[in-house]
Amino acid sequence: MMRLKSLLLAVSLAVTVAIMPRASGAVSSTDILVSVAPENPSPQETVIITLKSYLANLDSVSISWTVNGKTSAVGVGKKTFSVTAPDAGAEIRVSATIALPDGSIEKEVVLRPAVMALLWQANNAYVPPFYKGKALPSIGNEIKIVAMPEIKSSFRTINPKSMVYAWKKDYANDSGASGYGKNFYTYANDYLENSNTISVTASTTDQKYSSAGSLTVGTFEPQILFYRVDPEAGILWESALQNGHQIIGEEIIAAAPYFISPKEVRTPSFSWSWSINGTYITVPKFNPNFLPLQAQAGISGTSTIKLEITNKYNLLTSA
Repeated sequence: MMRLKSLLLAVSLAVTVAIMPRASGAVSSTDILVSVAPENPSPQETVIITLKSYLANLDSVSISWTVNGKTSAVGVGKKTFSVTAPDAGAEIRVSATIALPDGSIEKEVVLRPAVMALLWQANNAYVPPFYKGKALPSIGNEIKIVAMPEIKSSFRTINPKSMVYAWKKDYANDSGASGYGKNFYTYANDYLENSNTISVTASTTDQKYSSAGSLTVGTFEPQILFYRVDPEAGILWESALQNGHQIIGEEIIAAAPYFISPKEVRTPSFSWSWSINGTYITVPKFNPNFLPLQAQAGISGTSTIKLEITNKYNLLTSA
């Protein structure tokens, strides 16, 4: 029993020594934390600078803020300061002087705003000729994003290819895609996700200048539209067929599976299943997107035409 008490006492003493606080002393500059929001401001954007400390009571001391050496605000407990970022290529220096009982501490932030543009494209999504819109990504499609930072140093624009890029997909770092000169990012969207958020920070090699941006790219369902084929003019792309379209004599209709991937619609990986009123129709394999029709003379009525397109090697890609 005495041995057990001795053991407990030894443990108690060990824990007590481990959790004793360190001796108090003067607060240093490293004990004052500074946050800037946003971290990479755009030109003329409002920037919020905030001071924080776990060792000093900043609510009870006087804090003065200066911009490029000129006092802008003074107050007790004034831990937050807002300022407008300058134009691209310019910089401003914001200083905070904290009057602590043991002496004053100064913290400085240098704001160098820059512009970041992000462009994206679906690399292998089908759209018909003369389509004026953007090809939208469907499930499993490859998407490419290009970063176009505009960073100026002494009013000279820095070459984007000479910068270091840090890419993130859905807020997770992608170190393999990041690095020097890597101003583009390529990925395949996932069938489990409706969208992906891609973000990037571009920095100069000396880390003096940086610019950041992000965008969200959604996933879209392929959509099939039908068009009439004119014997002389070809496919009439300017107007898709609507329900109630009337067929007189012989006619050929063409199917356009918008946004399906891959964009080569005649690829053998696609299976085209045409049906009229539930009866499957066989079409030539070299022209699977064309369906010839003929209305019988003296007979009128309504027929339902249906088309299903399936990727034999990726069942998630269909229309």
